Amino acid sequence: MAQSVVKKYQAFSDFYPFYLSQHQNSTCRRLHFVGSSLIIFMLAYVLISSTWTMLWTLPLLGYGFAWFGHFFFEKNRPATFTYPWYSFLGDWVMYKDILFGKIKF
Repeated sequence: MAQSVVKKYQAFSDFYPFYLSQHQNSTCRRLHFVGSSLIIFMLAYVLISSTWTMLWTLPLLGYGFAWFGHFFFEKNRPATFTYPWYSFLGDWVMYKDILFGKIKF
């Protein structure tokens, strides 16, 4: 019986190449980017309008778009389930890399 081995990353710099390998589909990356952009806009709206009850939408926007991309386009399991903190950081680093043209949108 084969057992899957989960690699334990000790540093984000070791994890990020793996994270990128899980985001090779351009539609998945675009959905991540859209979800992260919506988080920024919603957070700005909440802070400006003091509509604190809208904070619940932040994880829905971020994870909703990202997981849709993984399940229907990338066809893999989101790294969030195994590496929640590193995946959170990876999403924002990938966002920055897309924004500045380091990664193709």
